[in-house]
Order: sequence, then C-alpha cells, then structure tokens
Amino acid sequence: MLVREMMVMVDANKGKILLSVTGFNPKKWHGLLSPEREVVLEPAGETDPSITHAVVWYHPAGQLAKLPNLKAIFSIGAGVDHIMTDPDLPDVPIVRVVAENLTQHMVEYVVWRVLDHHRQASHYRKRQGESVWQGIEQRAAPDVTVGIMGMGTLGGAVAKALTAIGFKVNGWSRSQKTFEGVKTYSGQGELDSFLGKTDILVVLLPLTPQTRGIINYDLLSKLRKEHGGPVLINAGRGKLQSDTDILRALGDGTLREASLDVFEQEPLPASSPLWKHPKVFITPHAAAESDPNHLAPLMLAQMDKIERGETPDNIVDRSAGY
Repeated sequence: MLVREMMVMVDANKGKILLSVTGFNPKKWHGLLSPEREVVLEPAGETDPSITHAVVWYHPAGQLAKLPNLKAIFSIGAGVDHIMTDPDLPDVPIVRVVAENLTQHMVEYVVWRVLDHHRQASHYRKRQGESVWQGIEQRAAPDVTVGIMGMGTLGGAVAKALTAIGFKVNGWSRSQKTFEGVKTYSGQGELDSFLGKTDILVVLLPLTPQTRGIINYDLLSKLRKEHGGPVLINAGRGKLQSDTDILRALGDGTLREASLDVFEQEPLPASSPLWKHPKVFITPHAAAESDPNHLAPLMLAQMDKIERGETPDNIVDRSAGY
C-alpha cells in the first residue's frame, strides 16, 4: 500500500528506473526512488523504451543492452567491476557512488583496524583470556608507516585521518597524485619502493584487469619486515587478493597479522581456514555498506542532471575500469 501511495507523486515526464540488484533487498531502494520516478523491478521491463536509468548490483549479463533508451547506469556499491564484466554493456555513462556517508564509514573502519593492529590488541585479548596482567612495549604512531594502495576519494580521506593521528602515511596509485602530508608513489616502477617503506598496508584499490590478484605472496614479501613484521588490511575488493597467499604469508611470518573485509569468494566459505586463524580479523564485506537513505537522493539528482543535458559527476573511466 505504501509503495502505491508514493507512486501518486511520480513525475510522469521523467524516465523510469530499472532496479536490478542481487544480494540487496530492493524494497528500501524502491521506496526511496519511487516517489520521483517510476521504478521497474528486474526481471520486468526487459525492453521497456521508457526506462532511461538503471540502478544495479550484479545485474544479469546482457540485460542492460536490451533497453533502447538507457541514458546511464548507477552502481549501488562503490565498486563497478560487477558492471564492467557484462560483455554486452551499452555505451552509456556509468556513475560511481561517492557519498560522505560511505567515505566516513570507510575511514572509521580503516582507522579502527590500523589502531587495533598498532596497539597490539590481539596480544592483549590473548592475555586477558589468560588473566595475565602484563604490558607490551609499544611504538608511537609517528614511528609507523601506513601505506595506502589506492588514492582515490576513499584513500585520500583515510590518509587525512591517519596523518591527523600522527602516523606516517605513504600512498600508491596508478597515476601520480598529490595529498598534503602524504608521500605519494605511482605506477609499477615505484611500487617496490612504496612497499619497502610500509609497516601497515591498507588496500583500497578498485578491481581492474591490472589489479586482479595483485595482493599475492610476492607483493607481501616486499613489505618492511621490522618491528615484528608487517600487517595487511584489505577493504577494497576480494579478487585483489589471493587468500591462499595470505595464509602462506601469515604461516611463515611474512605477515604479522591481517584484517580482511573482502575475499576471493563471498560469502567466505565456512571451510576457509581464514575464519579460525589466530592472526586474522574478519568482517563480512561490511567496512562501508551502502546506505540507501544517503545514496538514493544523490542518484536521483544525477538523473535529473543527465536529463537536463548536463554531464553527471563521478563518471567511470572505462579504459581504467573505475
């Protein structure tokens, strides 16, 4: 009944939205988008000429190519690799999600995990379980270098927060970028130098053909090995990493600890040894979950902008994959 009542407010002059999501409950998205535009749920509207925008998350391959008047594609999540894998993707703008709410959640997650590893919380949790009253020698934040792979909107915000706490922060990205208080590296030629100066590695890269599997044993072995060994924090995309290589690195001391929010296979199978590994902290792809209340209004504003003939913000560079 609520949806039908809201539909009365729809502007009939605006194009329809196709809502095609997997792994999300579409009900809330429908409720937030439908007051302004008619929303068609997949699999309906397969060739509907009145659909001008698609809001998607792992949509069926080939689906969007059937829409003759599609003007833009919007991703519910920050990543767009799930869109780029569609072999029949139509030649229309793909718009990334960039929202203060999403960025804040990621900053909170990374700062939390960096501080947890830095302050040796796993050792204190173990001693608490053993009722042992004993401190641990602790380095200060300025003596620790956090290296961030991926210096986009999220990476830049995380770097700012960590430098404010006092950590040394280095950043690596595909192309040269500049951030206040951050030493930046770029390209394959500067990657080894970046890794060799990193104590805590934070991965926020997009998933592209060039970054798939980049977090492997060879890369992890190039991290700085002082002060008990390096730490890995991956809050980017699961297929950036090799779960097997991470386990190997933890097993032989190449890595001291890891915080993983993403995995090669999601949900992470119950049989994965990562679940019970004493040096691994796991979250279920929850570092920065998409909040429809914040993102739906931004998407609607972008759709209006497109229909006024203006260029939308945060268009994906298809050649780069993000």
